[in-house]
Amino acid sequence: MAFSTAASPLCTWLIAACLSSSVAGLSGNDAPVSSGPLGRRLRRRVARSKQLAAESWFSSFGMQSASLSGQSLVAFCGSGLSELGTFCNLEGCEEYNNMKPLFGDGFFGEGLGGFGFGTKPARAGRRLRRAAAGKATAVAVQPAKESEQKKNKKTATKQRRVVVTGMGVVSCHGHDKDMFYENLLAGKSGISEIERFDCKDFPTRFAGEIKSFSTDGWVAGKFARRMDKFMLYLLTAGKKAVMDAGITEEVMKDFDKSKCGVLIGSAMGGMQVFHDAIEALSISYRKMNPFCVPFATTNMGSAMLAMDLGWMGPNYSISTACATSNFCIISAANHIIRGEADVMLSGGSDAAIIPIGLGGFVACRALSQRNDDPTKASRPWDKNRDGFVMGEGAGVLLLEELDHAKARGAEIYAEFLGGSVTCDAYHMTEPHPDVVTILVMKRDTFLVRDRCWCATLH
Repeated sequence: MAFSTAASPLCTWLIAACLSSSVAGLSGNDAPVSSGPLGRRLRRRVARSKQLAAESWFSSFGMQSASLSGQSLVAFCGSGLSELGTFCNLEGCEEYNNMKPLFGDGFFGEGLGGFGFGTKPARAGRRLRRAAAGKATAVAVQPAKESEQKKNKKTATKQRRVVVTGMGVVSCHGHDKDMFYENLLAGKSGISEIERFDCKDFPTRFAGEIKSFSTDGWVAGKFARRMDKFMLYLLTAGKKAVMDAGITEEVMKDFDKSKCGVLIGSAMGGMQVFHDAIEALSISYRKMNPFCVPFATTNMGSAMLAMDLGWMGPNYSISTACATSNFCIISAANHIIRGEADVMLSGGSDAAIIPIGLGGFVACRALSQRNDDPTKASRPWDKNRDGFVMGEGAGVLLLEELDHAKARGAEIYAEFLGGSVTCDAYHMTEPHPDVVTILVMKRDTFLVRDRCWCATLH
């Protein structure tokens, strides 16, 4: 049983009074003893008994809690407490009231005259008289029954659900989500001949190129002149998603900005900015754009968008080729599910239709060469397919925790049910022949063979 020190001023004062009375006996206030051999032995015995009593007192009621299990508590000694009790009538402090089950109601008694560790005054008086005569008495203290500890039951937490409340797009099908969707439903192709640069010497001369694009109202002019197009697409699509979700500056004032994040990736990053820096370096490093390094990295788009919005939650990018946006959406949703964020902008952006980008894919023989019919060149399910078609643009979803979205009355487009990440470990560009089986092998995936209604390949 652990017995802690008495903390109240009253208990401290009583302890001091008891010890001062005992020490007074050692200094000559006790009854005189004969000076013969028997007297000297008696004095030594009395002094030793009082010393043991004092040491036992300090060891039991010191600054640190002491264990009394298997030990004894030495009774208080000296007649000073009885005299103190007759001088003033005192009542027990809070600590005493808490210790009543241990020592009984006779601890203070009527004043301090009945001071003792028993419940009967006569028994307490005998102990005090023996202590005053120099005989230490041990009193066993029974350990108190400890209260039952609370069971550490793992409370079931409510699964956080993720919904889509905003969408933004910049593409060859249009820069408005409604126009984009209508063109898809109508089967309209956005593939056309490349007009941005002269590509007559390339075996592939078509792509999903964005013909008209303006950053007015979305990106500041000084940045629009310096940034790579992948960042301009990203900033525009991201802000469109925020606007589509009904998040105005007034609404955003009620958001916890530390739980609002941006996770928009890019497969290629700022290829044009980096290419221009290499050309400038061939003349002199003084000709290089001072922003060429930060504006070429894939994470800077998410960082710039977060700075514009003031969002201080999770912020980074993922680059996993054509699967970049899917990875970003899964990771962003997991941040919300784990409670690390309430709102996340997620998606992808790329602008690789430049000479170095087109030439790189041509060199590895990955692009279709159907220049005579570019609108029908992308045919992933055709046995006569001859490659994929390059494209550019940005697509961003605003993911939000369900209760957070309901609280502000947001329109909900869809719910994110889950996702998983796999690798077929087969080929750099060709998919595994049994790719659907590989997908459903993932145990934590939400895909089930009889519910898998869509699969996209490139």
